[in-house]
Amino acid sequence: MFGEFELIERFLKPAPAALDRGVALGGGDDAALLVPQAGFELTVSVDTSNADVHFPSEAPARAIGHRALAVALSDLAAMGARSRWCLMALTHPSDAFEDEAAAARWFEDFGGGFHALCERHQTALAGGDVTRGPLGISVTVMGEVPKGQALTRAGARPGDLIAVTGALGGGAGGLTLWQRGERDLAHPLLTRYLLPEPRLEAGVALRGIASAALDISDGLLADLGHLRQASNVGAELDIGALPAAQGLIEALGEYDAQAAMLGGGDDYELLVTLAPGELEKARQALVELGIALTVIGRCCQAPGVHGVPAEAAQGWQHFHRGQS
Repeated sequence: MFGEFELIERFLKPAPAALDRGVALGGGDDAALLVPQAGFELTVSVDTSNADVHFPSEAPARAIGHRALAVALSDLAAMGARSRWCLMALTHPSDAFEDEAAAARWFEDFGGGFHALCERHQTALAGGDVTRGPLGISVTVMGEVPKGQALTRAGARPGDLIAVTGALGGGAGGLTLWQRGERDLAHPLLTRYLLPEPRLEAGVALRGIASAALDISDGLLADLGHLRQASNVGAELDIGALPAAQGLIEALGEYDAQAAMLGGGDDYELLVTLAPGELEKARQALVELGIALTVIGRCCQAPGVHGVPAEAAQGWQHFHRGQS
């Protein structure tokens, strides 16, 4: 089987063009040297994806590589940052393959999915680490945002509209279909689950328009709770306005589809608040990107969330009983 450095050189080393993007010194030394732009703040986030916790271990390697980076980039999108660099630490069991050819195919596909998304978002893989153990990937992403223009969870005010990009419930719906045996990644729900698209362009477009923002990774209600706490507001939701992912109601039925939209997680859409007078400006900015913006409620002074069923799911939380 491959040694650590041969594996990196053959499958995970970034293309030379990627290292022109503000990387003075990339992989191969003890640390990378990066060159931020003057007048910008550095935005940094790290995300860990573990097999059979965040993704199925038997998922296609290309999807695993794509997904590991996409979920990390989503945090930059929520801040309104442009992605510039990333670091990737891959842990993989050494005895997972029948032979070297099978190993080569897996790592080539994994690296292909990861590098393709890097290229799409002009993100340079500046270094990382490879080690042996249960399959898991940790990705640190770094972006830039003009000083004072980052979107944060604090800033929402009573009277602000609550809106979401794209559609909801696709991640949870895709997981359900996978558990039922569906393996066609062209199915819109499996695409949403295994090949999510971080809303980086939308985050940039909403700078100076949205009053607060975050990405929907743990479920709408759970993530709305984070925003409410940071902004010290309550929320009134219109359940009937929630935009359902393509094929969700047909796959799950109306009741379970609603639960997926409220608490399923893994959507990686942006949840934003904005003053009513900014709505058309925000919609126009996103229409130019081909992204819908749907108003689903309004911020209020009364604590809590109003307008949702009492039994509604509260989203994903690690370490809670019954969750991994």
